[in-house]
Amino acid sequence: MEEIFRLGEIRCPSGTLVVMDGGHLGLWSGERSPAEIDPALLGIHDTATADDVRGSVDFAVAGPDASAAVRGFDRQPGAMLHDIPGSRVEEFRTLFDEHCRAAGLNARLEALPDREPHARRVSRTASEGGGGFLMFGVPVVAVGGVPRDRHLPVLATRPGTGTGAGTRWSGISVRLGDGRAETSVPLGDVGVDWARVLFGDADALNVWQHHDPVDGLADVAFWGAAAEEAAATFAAPELGEPGEDGVRGWTGMPVAEAVGKARALTNWKEETGRRMMVDFRPHSHHWQVMRQVRASDHEAGTVDIGDARLLCAMTTWGDGCFPVTADLDASGAVVAVRVDFSDRFK
Repeated sequence: MEEIFRLGEIRCPSGTLVVMDGGHLGLWSGERSPAEIDPALLGIHDTATADDVRGSVDFAVAGPDASAAVRGFDRQPGAMLHDIPGSRVEEFRTLFDEHCRAAGLNARLEALPDREPHARRVSRTASEGGGGFLMFGVPVVAVGGVPRDRHLPVLATRPGTGTGAGTRWSGISVRLGDGRAETSVPLGDVGVDWARVLFGDADALNVWQHHDPVDGLADVAFWGAAAEEAAATFAAPELGEPGEDGVRGWTGMPVAEAVGKARALTNWKEETGRRMMVDFRPHSHHWQVMRQVRASDHEAGTVDIGDARLLCAMTTWGDGCFPVTADLDASGAVVAVRVDFSDRFK
């Protein structure tokens, strides 16, 4: 029998829920064009490749058979095709045209004059009944019609004792109603590269600060084989954060001072060849939620942004592409939105 654990609550005053990798929120463009996002955040430092990414194109699919054509093409979820690098646009058009000819479909690609911002991808997807889209190649799910006026519990499940499951989740769900789930409808997949999944209000994501501190302060943490030697060299105390026993460093410093400490540690490590991890932690929304995750027995944390509350939880499975479903009661009403990890037990 499954065990159920309450990870916390979320609140979605916009009525639209986004399920995505919490570590990728630094890539979120909000109402800006995705072309304004620095390719370095994608790990791209080559100038030519960065220019190619900045010059990417979004396509709408037009024509009488548009819906069937984009489904059959099966390159991306949803009704549009996003983030096609500039150097691949003509190749992509050719592939789509060949697909339509082979299938006998009347459809064509139409390049948008401007890239579709991530916030608009969410609102459009939600208005179309919910589903998935790509954000720089990472699958994201959006669902509309979420209760706006109350907190919604987030529950994790795992198989009962004796199954060999350990502490790994079989699923994490946001409960939208009290009814019993009778059927499930697939919404898409959530792509996870940072071992964590975030459930958040669509409007709150537009003001999320992933890298920049909300209070002008930052922490510096370090750990590893050379941590004790570094602590003696730099007179660094125990960090003192819950869930981080043995980690050294400093908390609540002005950003400039914290940057100086982090650089000094990193230079010392590289010059001496010592083995140690150094982590610079500005007091961003991401830091707020991850601070709770590290301290939590169930590796989950929340952050409030305006009237919204967002929750981030570790998958317990690391990275992957995980299906997201809407659980429906007997009347067809959505009672839960669930990230499913159960296939990992097979």
